Amino acid sequence: MGCFRNVIFPGVSKPIRYEDRGASADKAEVHKAIAGEHPGLFPGAFCKVLPDTLTGSPDHCLLIHADGAGTKSILAYLHWKETGDLSAFRGLAQDSLVMNIDDLACVGVFGPFLLSNTIGRNAKIIPGDAIAEIIGGYRDCIAMFAEQGIVIESGGGETADLGDTVRTLVVDSTLVARATRKQIVSGDRLKPGLAIVGLYSGGRASYETAENSGLGSNGYTMLRHEFLSPHYKTAYPEAYAPEIAGLAYTGKYRMSDTFPGANVTVGQTLLSPTRTYAPILKAAFAQAGDAIAAIFHNTGGGQTKCLRFGSGLTYIKDNLFDPPPAFRALRDNPAMAPRELYRTLNMGHRMEIVCEPSVAEALIHISKSFNVDARIVGRTEPSAGANRLILNDGAAEYTYEL
Repeated sequence: MGCFRNVIFPGVSKPIRYEDRGASADKAEVHKAIAGEHPGLFPGAFCKVLPDTLTGSPDHCLLIHADGAGTKSILAYLHWKETGDLSAFRGLAQDSLVMNIDDLACVGVFGPFLLSNTIGRNAKIIPGDAIAEIIGGYRDCIAMFAEQGIVIESGGGETADLGDTVRTLVVDSTLVARATRKQIVSGDRLKPGLAIVGLYSGGRASYETAENSGLGSNGYTMLRHEFLSPHYKTAYPEAYAPEIAGLAYTGKYRMSDTFPGANVTVGQTLLSPTRTYAPILKAAFAQAGDAIAAIFHNTGGGQTKCLRFGSGLTYIKDNLFDPPPAFRALRDNPAMAPRELYRTLNMGHRMEIVCEPSVAEALIHISKSFNVDARIVGRTEPSAGANRLILNDGAAEYTYEL
């Protein structure tokens, strides 16, 4: 699959792109590298699904999924350095775990899960007490999921001291699950005429302990450097790659500053734990499973994630949420082109359920019963060629193709 087509952004001669800071929104090189890999039992599914080689059952399948907190771990490090408070490290476990569970939920799998976690640290910089906080965070998160009927068994993991490789800290997780093949959402039902229900990324879900900024755990190479001031570049050179020195920490805020438009600090906004939508999706499948064609977790690739699923489709999104304050602040930044933001961040809804229009209102009701706002954000229509996304945010319209 190719990269997104280059365009000229009105009013911005050369906007900052995710790639300029050494990250990738569409991961074109990764997709090219794995092009020769076997796609699994259901090539159109959100996650790769494997035969059940452990038991040989033709009715079952296996899933193994790896993801992590990404560069959000650097923010926990900066918080600790500035405050002496280790608690921010604890939230990284949830960030890492949810990025896996919510991906697997997109194919209709809700456990039980087996967990193995991997922590890579620079032991000269990250103390053992921080590792203890992360491990404690896994215990907390596993307990939270258990309360929602989602079982996770921890099999331990690996902590490696990698000072020559890791500048600060890496927190990753791997989950394994076994499921019946018939329960897998394979993407085969994607077609024109479906509704797209978006689940809001801000607010406070019934199973959360605080208001969520909605940022999740992707795009933090952009978020850190756009919001935080050059103070962090000078004081903590270990907290950025020297190859991007000219684009490192170009913002105007310290982590202790009050975030504009919110009643929390910049640090609290950026470190807000990644919300899981798994309890909502589990309830949605229980009520309307046969009418759900696909679920998209809008992390890497942001609102353009949908382009990689189905064929001959035009995804139209023209009823978006007003984004939470963090996204509004980015959108108002003249250095950031809105088109670039939509292909990098969720910008207001991180989960999408593509379904038969007849069940859309029921799914919205389920989400709201968990105190998470939801709405029909768009629909699917035919495309004569490659998949397209037409996104209208009320101010402009953007078209994306792979």
